[in-house]
Amino acid sequence: MKAKLILPSLTEADSPYFRPIKYSLFPPIGLATLAAHFTEDDDVELIDQHVEQLSLDDEPDLVCIQVYVTNAFRAYSIADIYREKGVYVVLGGLHVTSLPDESMQHADTIILGPGEEAFPTFLKDFKNKCAKKIYRFTDYVQTLQHIPPVRRDLIKREKYLVPNSLVVSRGCPHHCDFCYKDAFYNGGKSFYTQLVDEALAEIDRLPGRHLYFLDDHLLGTTKFARELFEGMRGMNRVFQGASTVQAVLEGDLIERAADAGLRSLFLGFETFSPKNLKSSNKNQNLNKNYVAAVRRLHSLGIMINGSFVFGLDADTTDVFKQAVDWGVENSITTATYHILTPYPGTRQYQRMERDGRILTKNWDIYDTRHVVYKSFGMSKEELESGYNWAYKEFYTWSNIFRASMKHDIFKHKIKHLFYTGGWKKFEPFWNFMIKTGELQQMRPALEAILSKVKV
Repeated sequence: MKAKLILPSLTEADSPYFRPIKYSLFPPIGLATLAAHFTEDDDVELIDQHVEQLSLDDEPDLVCIQVYVTNAFRAYSIADIYREKGVYVVLGGLHVTSLPDESMQHADTIILGPGEEAFPTFLKDFKNKCAKKIYRFTDYVQTLQHIPPVRRDLIKREKYLVPNSLVVSRGCPHHCDFCYKDAFYNGGKSFYTQLVDEALAEIDRLPGRHLYFLDDHLLGTTKFARELFEGMRGMNRVFQGASTVQAVLEGDLIERAADAGLRSLFLGFETFSPKNLKSSNKNQNLNKNYVAAVRRLHSLGIMINGSFVFGLDADTTDVFKQAVDWGVENSITTATYHILTPYPGTRQYQRMERDGRILTKNWDIYDTRHVVYKSFGMSKEELESGYNWAYKEFYTWSNIFRASMKHDIFKHKIKHLFYTGGWKKFEPFWNFMIKTGELQQMRPALEAILSKVKV
């Protein structure tokens, strides 16, 4: 059997806002994980349209497409082309799970929720010519234990800045109203992990030093994370991941992560407003000292990618300057700003749709850069212009320099200056390296910067 697994590019890949470096960071680990369920006799191809050309001239036996909100229309178009030729198409992913009725119009089969358990059953049925229209992950045991190793041989490592990306857990123990996670895991377990030994074995198979954990919350289970970090000590790895302010402040888990090689952390600050936190059900951030969390990370030599959301119901036009000033004052290495986006399937979307606040269902612009709902404290124009101003202002050379100089340790000042400046100020250079296929040549230098951050 010949199978083709496709990650369609975001529709924004056709726009001037497309950032090649962002979409050249990580390979499609989800599809590579599912690919492990094919047999040695199957001819399997994995295509990531963000970094390579997608040919639609072939006629494989099976096409599997991963769909999320901002690539949905492109994914549907690809699916329709293959189905017209008689190719069997299966769709899965966040958007399919959120809007199964919409997705079903473009597929022979849809898979709802994580596919580790449902997908092998589908494959068996497909080969026996008795595939069902819908497979739900809640009909199976929800586990990451004893699944086959990721098919990394299908990943074109040279096309990615961080080819050693991996996932050792699913979901998140928290339940923020604006997060896709609860919609994706609806009816099942919302957080579960691999066996520690299996996670360590996957790490051991990866070449090079630099890893990126794509987990929603790497520190989500204390026991698992503690054993994972203990096992990673001595492996000579450096890694990045995501966590919460609460996990940084509590216990000694963040110190254990630093000892194991953690050098950069994505941290969801989101908002400074207690009212916004409560209305979004982001209770894990309530009454938490953001500054204390930042200082603790800086004392361990861990860089911070701070996430902030604009347009929550208590926000006014003051929120943009507040976020920028706070980020610079507290030496946040990089800032990721978002316009609030009510994703289909989330409690926030359901509430806004009920209240008549959804302005459009053009999924192409559900990209956290456009306003797609009726906001309270600002007009659409104020919210979008404030978002654009914040990004531009935070990454001015003057603010990059100011934030760098606020570090207490000299090498952290230099690291901040080079890392923050390099991420935003040299994008034409990065784009050139990506388009000429020379991205891999830069990886050793970038890993060297990360590896020397530790105090």
